[in-house]
Amino acid sequence: MQAKNALSVQQFIDQRPFSALQKRLLALCFLVVAIDGFDTASIGFIAPALRGEWHLSAAALAPLFGAGLFGLMAGALLLGPLADRYGRKPILILSVAFFGLTSLLSSFATDMTTLLVLRFLTGLGLGGAMPTTITLTSEYCPQARRASLVTLMFCGFTIGSALGGLVAAQLLATVGWRGILMIGGVLPLLLAPMLVFLLPESLRWLVLRGRDGGAIAARIAGGARSVPPLTVSDARLPGSPVSQLFRPGLFKGTLLLWTTFFMSLLIIYLLSSWLPTILNGAGHSLSQASFISSAFQIGGTAGAILLGRWMDRFRPHRVLALAYGCAALCIAVVGVATDNVPLLVLAVFGVGFGVSGSQVGANALAAAFYPTTSRATGVSWASAIGRSGSVLGSMVGGALLAAELSNQTIFLLLAVPALLAAAALLAMGRLQGRAEPEAAAAAAAPAPDSAALTPLPATTNR
Repeated sequence: MQAKNALSVQQFIDQRPFSALQKRLLALCFLVVAIDGFDTASIGFIAPALRGEWHLSAAALAPLFGAGLFGLMAGALLLGPLADRYGRKPILILSVAFFGLTSLLSSFATDMTTLLVLRFLTGLGLGGAMPTTITLTSEYCPQARRASLVTLMFCGFTIGSALGGLVAAQLLATVGWRGILMIGGVLPLLLAPMLVFLLPESLRWLVLRGRDGGAIAARIAGGARSVPPLTVSDARLPGSPVSQLFRPGLFKGTLLLWTTFFMSLLIIYLLSSWLPTILNGAGHSLSQASFISSAFQIGGTAGAILLGRWMDRFRPHRVLALAYGCAALCIAVVGVATDNVPLLVLAVFGVGFGVSGSQVGANALAAAFYPTTSRATGVSWASAIGRSGSVLGSMVGGALLAAELSNQTIFLLLAVPALLAAAALLAMGRLQGRAEPEAAAAAAAPAPDSAALTPLPATTNR
């Protein structure tokens, strides 16, 4: 029978200051996604050097980028369910060590086939690492600050991308493309032992699995000698973590999240891949096109930070839906303002703010939506679906240019996915709104003696 003074893990975290343990976890997860960003950016910078050394055509380099993306998809699909089954910490450490080792081995590749295989394997590890950091960070955040802290952690990806580009630009002539890949492999291999000794396992996962989380709870409580009995506010669902995504109460939300991730990453990768080319074709110099395109990344970082804060203050679905809607308007402006550089920079910034920033917020939303038993799976599978959108976006951009459509037409078409993402989030918000009265009634009902805590619908686990 449950002790009367028992607290849910979330209540326990909410009632205490943000501890040194939680800050350390946030910093470690930040470093993981920063290294991910470093790898993503540096591969683009080393491509020209690789092409020159191996005498490759531009078309022959396309599979190099595709191999990494497909590896990311496969890693997310495979490793997310394992993190729900065996714990967040071991899967995160395995992912980091694996992509570090394969990146290091990539630096010794002697032909394109070997490099493609190793880039796929590197993506496999990266695909498991990022969703797991989102899940683990979410489970240690106070509810009132969850979205802002998760989005802050995820900004490590942008910073890592910037450092990756900077390091590659400065050192490529000295150490060559092999040296850049070697750096990308050594960094995660140095980080993995730190994760072993410094990263805590998810307290929610430990309590749900009936394992001892007392030492971790005591450290969150500032070294208290005793802590109250802890429970989790969501039931341990039957079936595999993957099958749980399609249970009543989760199925519709899962499809709406997948729609959001797919549409969002389609836009992000299409613009990242083709915006400089489109601007150059509209009469801007390559340097000017690069400057204008950089506003997209800057807007994404600003959007991630501010939207995360607003998600904690207001209804997160409405915040993100509004951001995607404004981004659709900015996308349309990009198509008609190609000759007005100040307006173009502002519009591209707005697209980055609304789309890239909202995509980071959508990760936090996914982590809040799923119960503990399938949270890592839910986040990672949404990420995998989004990666399929990124592959499509990269291809669609080329097809639109090949069709010789006007810039106005291209960007009007690109505004449609942003509107679909906004509609999906509004629909998801309505689903959650209908579930809240049911959750309140369930929470008010007396719990059976055998229950640890009255289970709440998954859509209320924010």
